[in-house]
Amino acid sequence: MTTVLFACTHNAGRSQMAAAFFNALADVAIAHAISAGTQPAAHVHPEVREVMREAGFDLSGAIPKLLTDHLARSVQVLVTMACGEACPFVPGVERIDWEIPDPKGQPLDRVRSIRDQVRREVETLIASHGWRCSGR
Repeated sequence: MTTVLFACTHNAGRSQMAAAFFNALADVAIAHAISAGTQPAAHVHPEVREVMREAGFDLSGAIPKLLTDHLARSVQVLVTMACGEACPFVPGVERIDWEIPDPKGQPLDRVRSIRDQVRREVETLIASHGWRCSGR
């Protein structure tokens, strides 16, 4: 089983969206995703919850968590989104960096655009690693 860790600063936007999309689109028998942040927020940003709800995902129960070195060493792939040097480098863990803007405080139309960008990146990652669930 491959574990993919999506990481951003607050674990309240991009990384939460990415993990939700990944777990819905990847074959659960071979890969799953978790998310974390270098400075976790108290909750997922309301605008992110709203646009993900529109896409059929309920993030109301999602709780941002801290990205630790221990957590990063427990995965096979680390996808970072603008956490820079605060995100750990772990030898042997594949690290991918996505340049995706922070949705915090943005208007809903902008957050929808970010959501769609995250989904495209997740779909590309799944396809490139052969994690696609047949029939999805």
